[in-house]
Amino acid sequence: MPIIQAVERALLILELFDERTPELKITEISARMGLHKSTVHSLVKTLQARGYMEQDVETGKYRLGLRLIEKGQQVLQSMDIRQVAKTSLEQYTQSTGQTTHLVILDGDDGVYIDKVEGHLAPIRYSRVGKRVMLHTSSVGKLLCAYQPQDWIEGLLERYDFVRLTEKTIIGAAAFRRELELVRLRGYAIDDEENEIGVRCAAVPVFDHHGLTSAAISVSTLRSRVDDKDLERLIVELNQTAAEISQRLGHRA
Repeated sequence: MPIIQAVERALLILELFDERTPELKITEISARMGLHKSTVHSLVKTLQARGYMEQDVETGKYRLGLRLIEKGQQVLQSMDIRQVAKTSLEQYTQSTGQTTHLVILDGDDGVYIDKVEGHLAPIRYSRVGKRVMLHTSSVGKLLCAYQPQDWIEGLLERYDFVRLTEKTIIGAAAFRRELELVRLRGYAIDDEENEIGVRCAAVPVFDHHGLTSAAISVSTLRSRVDDKDLERLIVELNQTAAEISQRLGHRA
């Protein structure tokens, strides 16, 4: 099927915005897109009219609109795994006081589709809908480790190992070794590789085909959770993942 150029351009404009770039001027969008300002202006005004973009009247800059939240919530509500996992994650967080996440694989990233904040471990960097790099996070490593080997090799050919902290894994060889360790243990660890002071563990959630459909994680503050405590949390996290997997039709 042919790609509709105007639709593609409109979507690419929306994708220019993220947490590091919350607002842009028409001239900035034009430069980044390599399009004439008049073309960009027409596309942006159309998106604005439909509520997908908003303009700051004082600065003239544009940002994403509230209609995206509405549509995003509709997508999330349609995800059965999120509904199935919700109660289990809430019970785990209530029992442990730690923050839990539900993450799925999307392209070359993980995407948070649910989060339950724990009073003992407030986590700033995560939120529902945010993407997370595979090599810096426990959920990313876990989701990657359970993919077919040819998929992993294809990923590594194009993957950019961005360093977020001094502990971040850098390079394909080191990442391969980490994935082997994940498969051996059955869980993944992020030891301050995504954010200093935060240590996370992730385990797989299986669907009725026995495939890894998501990862759930517990995020802790290193100052409050030692190695022994983390081991206990992983045991309980595996139990929670087994409950969710069973509801999805998985039979161990």
